[in-house]
Amino acid sequence: MSERIAIVGTGLIGASVGLALKASGFGGEIVGFDANPAESAKALEMGAVDRVFASRDEVLSDDAADIYVLAVPVLVILDWMDKLAPVTHAGQLITDVGSTKVEICALVETLFNGPGQAAFLPGHPMAGKESGGAALADAELFRQATWLFTPVAAGDTPLGERWRELVAATGAVIRDINEVEHDEVCAWVSHLPQMLSTALAALLQDTFSHDAEGMAAVQAIGGRGLRETTRLGSSPYSMWRDVAMTNTKPIAETLLALEQRLAHIRENLRTPELRDEFATANRFRAKR
Repeated sequence: MSERIAIVGTGLIGASVGLALKASGFGGEIVGFDANPAESAKALEMGAVDRVFASRDEVLSDDAADIYVLAVPVLVILDWMDKLAPVTHAGQLITDVGSTKVEICALVETLFNGPGQAAFLPGHPMAGKESGGAALADAELFRQATWLFTPVAAGDTPLGERWRELVAATGAVIRDINEVEHDEVCAWVSHLPQMLSTALAALLQDTFSHDAEGMAAVQAIGGRGLRETTRLGSSPYSMWRDVAMTNTKPIAETLLALEQRLAHIRENLRTPELRDEFATANRFRAKR
């Protein structure tokens, strides 16, 4: 029997998963669903999915898929987990692409991976773009990108291994990490850069939005450095709200550390301490 994968959430990541699977030779059926019908219609038009579930109830029908990929914001993932648990069973797999893992893994322990229950393998591809939507989906989005998995108790199943194989075939680099370390590390390498970019873009907008000449000068003079630094500021609040709500403490700690570092720089703009700060930063980049 042909494998069937259900992608719940056919925006940028979900549609890119579909395109990447097809590009890597997946021969089964991919069915999509999105709360916004325009997104699922676009995913269908692009060939990211073979057909679309007509309703949420169809997604929750018996044996709707062998593998369910929850490609929605974290709080919506938690909601789908609650809904899928009673209608799925052993021999099915659910995975996700959520940006935080502690709350997801805690719910997994109560709803999945037990006798008669579907398996759940938490995942997180470290890939994306500053804007969302199926129209921006890319079959190459995951190539050479790290795809994190957070194995949980009793979650090792043939379908779990199969999903890992499918992910590897997209060109992603798989790495296992526990949920606490995941959320702490991602706070530093993903969530803090997002908040920094958002703060800078919002500051520039507030400072120059009522000064057309000043804004024009900022945009004309800013150059590549400013564009790259503020690029993430275009990311949608709908996704980052859930990240902030489910990883509050680690993000707050990284923001405080950054505030202290910026204060140190501010206080040493005319001392050798600034040179030392640049030397430290240069060493970080040199290691890459």
